[in-house]
Amino acid sequence: MNRNRPARASTRARPRLFVVGLVVVIAASIAAFVSTLPDSPSASPSWSLSDAPAQPSREENRPGLDETGRIADGVTVFDDEEPAVANLDPELRQALRQAAAHAAGAGVEFVINSGWRSAEYQDQLFQEAVSEYGSREAAARWVATAATSPHVSGDAVDIGQEDATAWLFEHGAQFGLCQIYDNEPWHYELRPEAIEHGCPATYADPSHDPRMQW
Repeated sequence: MNRNRPARASTRARPRLFVVGLVVVIAASIAAFVSTLPDSPSASPSWSLSDAPAQPSREENRPGLDETGRIADGVTVFDDEEPAVANLDPELRQALRQAAAHAAGAGVEFVINSGWRSAEYQDQLFQEAVSEYGSREAAARWVATAATSPHVSGDAVDIGQEDATAWLFEHGAQFGLCQIYDNEPWHYELRPEAIEHGCPATYADPSHDPRMQW
């Protein structure tokens, strides 16, 4: 009986060796996997920011913008970097943004066609209108001079989309925003008293506005 004991001990040792070997293999596999994780110093990421496609800049999307107040498509009342927006009267700009935030709930966006304009740009627009309509008097129905235009002083904005002008026509007085001219449903100015008393009567066109007389 004593002769068989060594053989039995050897048989029991084999499973232990197998388990030890299995543990070593698992540990090596785990180490290899951990080395591939992004936090590992030895990891080599398969993607980096340099691989991302270049995004077009704002200037590339909106060519022609400059310090005169000229404006391209897609500018909203929240675009502070645009001179046409940044140079608006602060109270008018704030009222527009409050209104725009409410209008957004109805799916309406306030894109603007024009806001602040430099005197030089306004004079250019007026001269172009004189050429188009044939006289200063006829042009004055649509474009003011630099000396009289509320755009030059930053007190007017032209809203660019019909759904936005329709929304403002109905709700603008709540924010002090009023249409001023019958022939320009896009032209809005700030009238703070409108919040309590409603917007004042409109003028037929700018030539009937006492502020526009030269």
